[in-house]
Amino acid sequence: MYSYSLTLDTSPEALGRTTSNSNSDAYYNGAAAGEDGGGGIDFRKLLELRTRPIPIPIAPIRTTLDERSLSEIISSGLASPRPPRTLESVKSSECLEGLLSPSIRSSAGTPRDHPSFEPHPMIADAWEALRRSLVYFRAQPVGTIAAMDPSEESLNYNQVFVRDFVPSALAFLMNGEPDIVKNFLLKTLRLQSIEKRIDCFTLGEGVMPASFKVLHDPLRKTDTMIADFGESAIGRVAPVDSGFWWIILLRAYTKSTGDHSLADMADCQRGMRLILELCLSDGFDTFPTLLCADGCCMVDRRMGIYGYPIEIQSLFFMALRSAKSLLKPGEGIQLLERIDKRLHALSFHMRAYFWLDHTQLNNIYRYKTEEYSHTAVNKFNVIPDSIPNWVFDFMPIKGGYFIGNVSPARMDFRWFAIGNCMAILSSLATPEQSSAIMDLFEERWEELVGEMPLKVSYPALEGNEWRIVTGCDPKNTRWSYHNAGSWPVLLWMLTAACIKTGRPQIARRAIEQIEKRLSKDGWPEYYDGKLGRYIGKQARKFQTWSIAGYLVAKMMLEDPSHLGMIGLEEDKKMTKTCLTRSASWTV
Repeated sequence: MYSYSLTLDTSPEALGRTTSNSNSDAYYNGAAAGEDGGGGIDFRKLLELRTRPIPIPIAPIRTTLDERSLSEIISSGLASPRPPRTLESVKSSECLEGLLSPSIRSSAGTPRDHPSFEPHPMIADAWEALRRSLVYFRAQPVGTIAAMDPSEESLNYNQVFVRDFVPSALAFLMNGEPDIVKNFLLKTLRLQSIEKRIDCFTLGEGVMPASFKVLHDPLRKTDTMIADFGESAIGRVAPVDSGFWWIILLRAYTKSTGDHSLADMADCQRGMRLILELCLSDGFDTFPTLLCADGCCMVDRRMGIYGYPIEIQSLFFMALRSAKSLLKPGEGIQLLERIDKRLHALSFHMRAYFWLDHTQLNNIYRYKTEEYSHTAVNKFNVIPDSIPNWVFDFMPIKGGYFIGNVSPARMDFRWFAIGNCMAILSSLATPEQSSAIMDLFEERWEELVGEMPLKVSYPALEGNEWRIVTGCDPKNTRWSYHNAGSWPVLLWMLTAACIKTGRPQIARRAIEQIEKRLSKDGWPEYYDGKLGRYIGKQARKFQTWSIAGYLVAKMMLEDPSHLGMIGLEEDKKMTKTCLTRSASWTV
């Protein structure tokens, strides 16, 4: 058994550490145009992750990102860990004026003044709170607890959640403190290897824990780590996303530090293979998407996401691509071939059937039903009358998104933030689709962002639909919690997606809104209401991932090379292929 002691590092040295802008001369002046011309950033040089000093510009006039790629402006990479930085050197807002231009297509060659700014007071508060949340196992930091609200019962908020720790891990990596991330990856890997039993049933060998806690025995001076694979969770649902986040974080650690030894370890290679073999196993499913139960991801209560939720499909796609870059040839050669096949099938399926824009909505509206054979256009037999009325008013002429779910006779037209943002970061979305998602944010700002970024889903389930779909869950009442509540943690994903698509001004607008209230409100877990005006009725204060999400967003804007940790360049080989009849079709 393994364990952790909840020891808080409150020394002056620990509380004084915070982030700074090590690349304060790296400015945005507009949008980067990728090779495809779709407005995306060319990641080829950005992802090389080489460490070089920032060049001093000779010419007094800076060109816009339309003339040169982001990687040419940001010359410092992520090949070696940055040293922890102190509060005195923080220039968190120093480059934002140039970084976030009023228009992503501003005219080239226009000189701009870039005034210096003092760091926002929230940064010091955020780092202090994040360090207080550190959890120690045998005197080594291994994660951060979910929340530290002294006014509420802790329940499982005093545990280290895999999905919750990801923004904390990114913050520490960006601040040059990779050891805690390495410890976390190794400890959760050890937990994966233990037997996972719920009542009389044993879970798959590759399942990663949803969370773990550390029990400290001061008399025996021992620490014991206890994992939860779903046997203690509300609803008793195993986490599908934990394994994906673990692989994604392993890649982020490797990219940030340049240290491949961790990913090359036999145990890490085996851990990745177990996760992937569990997801790639053959079964009865006829789709390349991953079949999941309600409550298997961040939306961890019943919300009608059973089937093929967009969040899981985007994370699945990103984990496959991350693993492909980490798995060593040899034992994994056959697995790599299976990954390639699944990636091609999954990308086609998602881009063709989950994508919704004005044109596609009109096509679905005119669907014929009861079509048979491989020539069917309405392949899932979706009845047009099942399209909810709100979609027609919500869908702008310019914009689009991946819908929540697609399965036989059912399309869940709801918007889900994580699935769409991760689709951009993983390049599951094409450059045109990524640009359309950003257009949707701008066209439907009040609905998707409101006064406290960001809606986890839209719209809310209400009335009888809420009773049936959620089982009358009092925490998921309309415009609250997972039922279209506003989650500050999603800011980091939005910011990363904005940078990748050359729309940093969208992220700046969202960050400015968060800075008006989040710290003053005590870093709540989520907000309620159509516009996110009210602190969630059951929201915990000092929610760690709300704190870390803000820090990651700020640091990513200061130094966009951090995007290399979490962003994947488009795979040119993964293009749309013509539909063919199934292999079982015969004359």
